[in-house]
Amino acid sequence: MSLPAPDLRDVSTTRLDRFRRIEQVRQHFWQRWQTEYITELQQRSKWRVRCKDLQQGDLVILKEDNLPPLLWRLGRVTTLHPGSDGVPRVADIATSRGVVRRALNRICLLHDASPENLES
Repeated sequence: MSLPAPDLRDVSTTRLDRFRRIEQVRQHFWQRWQTEYITELQQRSKWRVRCKDLQQGDLVILKEDNLPPLLWRLGRVTTLHPGSDGVPRVADIATSRGVVRRALNRICLLHDASPENLES
């Protein structure tokens, strides 16, 4: 609900007051989280190793380029749509704002967040 803060990641830290320095550290953290942690969730095995397939009921994050990471939506997979080769390429995700259809390369599976792991 507040105005977006100016990008301070490339500004010299000696020129910043305490509030702007804290904002710079916050922006740096979220940039690293997006580039390092989220990409770690989407490791590509170059078709050599079959990884865990997305299944109905899995908890996922929907990556969106035009939004900061705090505004990315969480959702649950409701339906998988396979391609002509039988491999799922698109999924329907139930979010707080309704059902959204996304390609699997724009979806990040949250590990150990499946319903059967949450019960134990």
